[in-house]
Amino acid sequence: VARRLSLRKHPECHSMAGGKAIEHLAQTGNEELLTLRLPMQQYRNCDFSFSGLQNLVNNAIVQKEKEEGIQEGEILSCVKDVAAAVQHAVTVHIMQRTYRAMLFCIKNSILPSKNATLVVSGGVASNQYIRKSLQNLADANGFALLCPPPRLCTDNGVMIAWNGIERLRAGLGVLHSPDGIRYEPR
Repeated sequence: VARRLSLRKHPECHSMAGGKAIEHLAQTGNEELLTLRLPMQQYRNCDFSFSGLQNLVNNAIVQKEKEEGIQEGEILSCVKDVAAAVQHAVTVHIMQRTYRAMLFCIKNSILPSKNATLVVSGGVASNQYIRKSLQNLADANGFALLCPPPRLCTDNGVMIAWNGIERLRAGLGVLHSPDGIRYEPR
């Protein structure tokens, strides 16, 4: 979404990563000025998907560009409102799916009845709006919330790669030759 909104060109966001730029602009945006249908509402499971939301956002941006008479790549006057609406929709989707997972775990005695903990990490855990919403969800359901400090909430791909580097250095569980390994694309 940040790339589609050309936030690298925005004077307040030119040096920020996309998620950070969305969070920054959303702080002063009005999330109610753009209504986004939440993804996967027809599925009563714990799966997450943002592809449908991304399509809705792209269509909304195209519509706003037409309304404002600007080309793709120019900054919308309502960019803060779009950022706020997107951040809110993503947060609500994450909260709904997480709540379902919490209820499932409690119902099936997967978690202890006392001292259950919700752990949130990765890039999404650096977003304070999402983090606060998940804290409220955890509090309302008797869960503790554990999140690393934002500076440690990096992209999961980076964390996995770093773990691989550390394991390679330590000689733990790393294959030095791919011979005999069968790879199957999915």
